[in-house]
Amino acid sequence: MKKLISSLTLVAVITFGFANASYADPVSDPVSDPVSDTAAAVTADSIEKAQAQAAAVSDAANNGTSKNATPEPEKEADLSFVQKLKQSFIQGDPFWMTPVLICLIIGLALSIERIVYLNLSTINTKRFLDEVETALKNGGVDAAKDVCRNTRGPIASIFYQGLDRSEEGIDMVEKSVVAYGGVQMGLLEKGLSWLSLFIALAPMLGFMGTVIGMIQAFEQIVKDGQVSPITVAGGIQVALLTTVFGLISAIFLQIFYNYIVSKVDGIVNEMEDASISLIDMMLKLKVAKA
Repeated sequence: MKKLISSLTLVAVITFGFANASYADPVSDPVSDPVSDTAAAVTADSIEKAQAQAAAVSDAANNGTSKNATPEPEKEADLSFVQKLKQSFIQGDPFWMTPVLICLIIGLALSIERIVYLNLSTINTKRFLDEVETALKNGGVDAAKDVCRNTRGPIASIFYQGLDRSEEGIDMVEKSVVAYGGVQMGLLEKGLSWLSLFIALAPMLGFMGTVIGMIQAFEQIVKDGQVSPITVAGGIQVALLTTVFGLISAIFLQIFYNYIVSKVDGIVNEMEDASISLIDMMLKLKVAKA
């Protein structure tokens, strides 16, 4: 019986030892399977590389999304009105936009010069008449002529010419006032003919650019043998930009022209009324012979 128990115990010990040797940890076991170790290492490296690639792709996508979302609004916000105007000028073909721009610049220069001249020619007519009448009463014709000489504007010039002919009679004074009034009217309207020319010329040049742009577009269509949206759009862009720029130039110049004409008409009416008042004043004070 003791021998049987000892035999069973020995068999159990041997079996338990083989079982532990079969299921030992491959990391701690120096005689582990090399194929299993290689597979485990490759799997770990692959997982790490995949994770790294996924992270890089995610970062690139985020960066690309942010870059694609922000540049366009920033670019539009950075463009000022002058920069947009320059861009449109270049897109509209400088060969046709430059003549329109020259018309606009010269027309604006003429308009500003006329506006300044007309404003300097405008005076307080009622106060001027009172000063002339007071001078005639107190100092005679010479004193009135000094008042006219020290006053700017066409009305004072007309009065000076009329007073200068006072000794030749009232008829000669009236003729002198009328004749010199025509001269002053010509000075007031100086440059208006050129301004009207640029008003008509600016849109005409714009329309010419339109026609040339359309011709170029159709020529390119014939050359390509097919209707390309890019080709047609390029020609139409040149056409529309030159037309718009010409019309805008003409509109601005037309506004200045109408203001100048109305200003000239107002000064001419004041000249006529003042001339009548001068004749009546000279007859009343018996400065000139009837």
